[in-house]
Formats: sequence, structure tokens, C-alpha cells
Amino acid sequence: MDLTDSRILITGGAGFIGSHLTERLLAEGNDVVVVDDFSNSQRSTLPSSVELIEGDLTDRDLVSEVIDSRIDGVFHLAARKSVNDEDPREQFEANTAMTYNVLEAMDDAGVSEIAFTSSSTVYGEAPRPTPEDYAPLEPISVYGASKLADESLLSTYAHTHGMTVWNFRFANIVGSGLRGAVIPDFIEKLQANPETLTILGNGLQEKSYMYIEDCLDAMFHVIEHADRPMNTVNLGTRTTTSVNRIADIVSDELGLDPDYEYTGGERGWTGDVPKMRLSIEKLTGMGWDGELESDNAVRRTASELIAEMVR
Repeated sequence: MDLTDSRILITGGAGFIGSHLTERLLAEGNDVVVVDDFSNSQRSTLPSSVELIEGDLTDRDLVSEVIDSRIDGVFHLAARKSVNDEDPREQFEANTAMTYNVLEAMDDAGVSEIAFTSSSTVYGEAPRPTPEDYAPLEPISVYGASKLADESLLSTYAHTHGMTVWNFRFANIVGSGLRGAVIPDFIEKLQANPETLTILGNGLQEKSYMYIEDCLDAMFHVIEHADRPMNTVNLGTRTTTSVNRIADIVSDELGLDPDYEYTGGERGWTGDVPKMRLSIEKLTGMGWDGELESDNAVRRTASELIAEMVR
């Protein structure tokens, strides 16, 4: 996929990762088309130079209208992303329908290149660090199951419809503008009560946190250097950060020393994978390495979000 002077479609482009990606692609001289239903995003995150289409990607006719022969490549980010969705069946059906609709429309329009944001949740509770060829893949959340089903659809189109797919299995991506995740959650809780912080689970959950700019750099690098029909690559960091450590960092950045209270159990919610670290040997073997390890990514994000959220 040529990432300069191209016409690029981003599904879910108003979301956290999507809005940062939109800005990066615009800076590279691309025309960017964003499709978003704003179910978990806001149009204010998008610059005025973006061609914006508001709509639901489960609408097959809409997707067929949006994806035409003028599109050079697609970044498919749109998804119902909650690991603990209130209607898991609807979540699975929506995520797989969106992906199938995008692939069908691309095939009809002769658009052959797509980058997809998958997730570490496809691995389930796997040995760490987890490489891309780990098997069997046994997700423990419906969200993870939907991402794995999406990957299967992408693989089918890559191998039988002549497409090139870059399939990115993300760790936790953090940075400015992040909402609905542990770092902004802790900031909001401490704004409301600086004395006590309630932590889901036992605080020992430990995962990899990757800074958004490193994430985008890695995605662009992989697209430039990987050209198989189906290119699956983990994106993350070599190090991990516990929930307790995140609480310490956020408290420190706010200048607070709260007491911690725990809801108990090793998981923060049903379907939560308590410990996750992806192998990034495939990524670094392509000649890429990130700027920030996990703790530093959390701290920079906490600092940025405090500046955004604390008035």
C-alpha cells in the first residue's frame, strides 16, 4: 500500500487510533475518507480536511457506495470493541458483518490492499511472550472470538481473491485522546475522590502498553516491508505494566497518594486476560524498534491525559 499521495479509507477513523492515523496519513499527503457511526467516538477528533461519511458499516449498501475504484487502500479499524459487551451476540454479528461487507465491497471495486486492527485477545490465555504462530488460538471473550473470525475472513480474501492483508494483533495502545481504558478511568476516579482509588480485580493484572505514535510507526513499517498475501504481525512492547503500577504512575502524575481498594479476583471483568505479553521478534526482525517501553508509554499517556482531562 502506498501511504503517500493516495486515497485512503479509514473505517472507525474518528476513534482513538483512527484519529491519530488520520492525522498521520494527512501529513503524508494522502486524501483520507473516514467512515464512522460515532458510537464510541466524536467527530470533533477529525480535522476539517477529511472527507467524512457518517454511517453504519453493517449496512451492506452503504459500504458498497463508500468503497469504489477511487480508493487505493483501506484501514479497517471499526469494531464494537468492548471485551465485556452488554450484548455479546450482537457484538460478534456486527464485527464480522462489518468486515465481510468491507471485503466484499473491496473485491467488487477492485481494491486489493487492507490493513486490519486485530487484537491480542485472539490468543486467549497463552504462554508469554506469545508469537504469531502460537496455536491453538482459544479466545476467552466474544470480542476476541469476533476478531479471530475477522482474521479468517481476511485470510480467505487474501488467498482466494488476490488481496494483500496486513493483520495487526495489538497489545494495549495508549496515548493522547484515549478514553474508556484503565489510565483515563483512574484519572477520572481520582478527580472525583483523591483519597481512594477502586481497582478492578486484584491489581496484579499485567499487560503490554504501546504508545500510539510507536504503534503507527510500526504499522507503516510493516506495510512497507511485508508483502505476502496475509501478513500477521504482533504490535506491542517487550515489557509489561501491572494495574497496580499504572495506579502508582497516575497517582504520581496527579501528585496524589490514595489508598487502593480492590474488587477482588484475578480478572478485571469477564473475558479479561490477566497477563499478556506479545512476542515482537517478528516486528523487530523487520528492522523496527519502538521508542517507549510499557511503563514509559503509560507515564507519557497519563501526563497527556491529565492535561486534557483535569481543568
